[in-house]
Amino acid sequence: MKKFIFKLLIILFLSPIANSSEIKKIVEGDLNAKIKIIVYESLTCSHCANFHKDVYPELKNEFIDTGLASIEFRNFPLDMAAFNAAKIAHCKNDGNSEILHFLYANQSKWVKGKDLSEFNQNLRDLVKDQNFNINIDKCLNNKEMEDHILSDRIEGVKEFQINSTPTIIINNKKFEKSLTFKNLKKYLQKMI
Repeated sequence: MKKFIFKLLIILFLSPIANSSEIKKIVEGDLNAKIKIIVYESLTCSHCANFHKDVYPELKNEFIDTGLASIEFRNFPLDMAAFNAAKIAHCKNDGNSEILHFLYANQSKWVKGKDLSEFNQNLRDLVKDQNFNINIDKCLNNKEMEDHILSDRIEGVKEFQINSTPTIIINNKKFEKSLTFKNLKKYLQKMI
């Protein structure tokens, strides 16, 4: 963790973050919805995986698919394995969340190993059997993708003081309650 933060700081101070507007954000739902949800998450975070398993399906069913809300998944990698996984989640650069959800659903299959090369190999092995049609090595070495992911993290800290994952932002305000669907639903219903 400390090595990752140190590398992140070096990258930030030695190279300016490029305009990452060419990388599409991963968004679901009606972009004009009254309720805009942003989730800052790290692909190695077990709480984030639980959010995708336990909260997101009901949130999608009741608010996103009905047009009441949109959701944007932003990157807040907590370590290098999550950083590389985020590159793969964005690899197709189509704004689609399919790979992201797949990585969370299969987190226990790739978040293991003694070093980054093992994590990366686990990701390669897991993803190669899917029909995602991506070049993993090309994605892992994509500088624009790296800049986009780091920009998300920097923006999260600057705008919302993000310091843990997952963190939910609803219409530019941090959701402070325990992250259960029941709590989230109560909060969102007041906004409709």
